[in-house]
Amino acid sequence: MAAYIVVEVTVNDPELYDQYKTLVPASIAAHGGKYLARGGAVRTLEGDWSPSRFVIVEFPTVEQAQTWWDSADYAAAKALRHKAATTQMLLVEGIQ
Repeated sequence: MAAYIVVEVTVNDPELYDQYKTLVPASIAAHGGKYLARGGAVRTLEGDWSPSRFVIVEFPTVEQAQTWWDSADYAAAKALRHKAATTQMLLVEGIQ
């Protein structure tokens, strides 16, 4: 069953975040993931939630998503993101 990493991002250091963006795609692909949305325009339909940047990544399973998150492949990029941005991130199990 598919799983999704859903991320709201507030970029605090654009130059550092640009470095992060170059590191992440290979690590996601190495764990079977793919981007479904990556920083495109966001339109609020209800409520007052209006993230400045929003990302959705699909993985084949929850286990593969968690393995990516915990991986050495992603560790350096994750540390860079922590310096460059404030994020809210969820791992969501899909439906069958």
